[in-house]
Amino acid sequence: MGMILLLVIYIAFIGLGIPDSLFGTAWPAIYQELDLPVSWANFVTILISGGTIVSSLLSARALQYLGTAKITAISTTMTAIALLGFSYARSMIWLCLFAVPLGLGAGAIDTALNHYVAVHYKAAHMNFLHCFYGVGVSLSPFLMSIALSTGAWREGYRSVFWFQLGISILTIISLPVWKKVGHVTVQKEDKSATTIGLFGLLRTAKVRSVCMIFIGSCAIEYTCGIWGSTFLVNDRGMAVDGAARTITFYYIGIALGRFLSGVLSAKITNRQFVQIGQGIILLAILMMIFPVFPIFSGIGLFLAGFGNAPIFPNMLYLTPQHFDSASSGAVIGVEMSASYIGIMLAPALFGLIAQNISIVYFPYYLLGMYSIMIIGSIFLDKVSSCVVQKQ
Repeated sequence: MGMILLLVIYIAFIGLGIPDSLFGTAWPAIYQELDLPVSWANFVTILISGGTIVSSLLSARALQYLGTAKITAISTTMTAIALLGFSYARSMIWLCLFAVPLGLGAGAIDTALNHYVAVHYKAAHMNFLHCFYGVGVSLSPFLMSIALSTGAWREGYRSVFWFQLGISILTIISLPVWKKVGHVTVQKEDKSATTIGLFGLLRTAKVRSVCMIFIGSCAIEYTCGIWGSTFLVNDRGMAVDGAARTITFYYIGIALGRFLSGVLSAKITNRQFVQIGQGIILLAILMMIFPVFPIFSGIGLFLAGFGNAPIFPNMLYLTPQHFDSASSGAVIGVEMSASYIGIMLAPALFGLIAQNISIVYFPYYLLGMYSIMIIGSIFLDKVSSCVVQKQ
């Protein structure tokens, strides 16, 4: 029964990924149809990210009252309704209104299921959990590309809505399974853990270093997802449906990278995964800056997703090694906050650049975010080596 529940959780995480890649893929068609400035995508993405942050902060209290099972069912249903609402939106106001439940639902699912799997299943299951997220973010741009081939982005949203609705129904009918498994959904308090304030943690050079890595990694992931399609259309001259199919391969790269991270975890260390991924990202950005052929930009986006995929989960797993067990829980909270900063602000900043300067600076902007991540890695290695020498 425990494996059946795990399968339900994996499918629910597909539902988490489905909305994340959809808006960026459809935006080139949306802003042209609604006659909007290209940078106005920022309003929608900031509202989605803001909703995610709010629901994540409130998740602990929600878990106490509702439990993981009900939160998953309710939140998946919320995201399905929001997707359907997007398909009927006739103005920017409606896009922004439906962005709120989309963000609230996504944040609740993310926090609740990550917590549940971390407590009740093995580390390998966590890697594969994020692989299934990659399946979700790969599926929706594929469906949207089919719709865009006929110029109907609204039909793309409706197609994805039916998938999300099916997942929502599954989470509802599986509620009795959670009770039969009998897992305790609230983790017991770790009495050895220390309560450290946010500013106290940020005074530590090592914490600031890992935050830079998370900010850079998430900035690259979401900037590529939201603006990659627009870059391919407006700068590389691709058709809208062709760009959508290319972005599908970007998300396939994320799914493949996280799948291999889980499969090869016994042979390659977490730190090596991070270093290899960073090397692949640099190659990807250079392929977009110096495209020998136009297709190189598409391959570069695929490699950007593939290389970036293992960095986030493996950096999380390295946290107990970088910090003592008493403070690692608090540090993970700061790392997640840093991730949300990259997710919320980086794509919005590039939206302003694309609107007021040029979309052509897309790969150079990615290079800037990559530099933040690499500087954080260098500082982290330097601080860690100093600690080892003192010991």
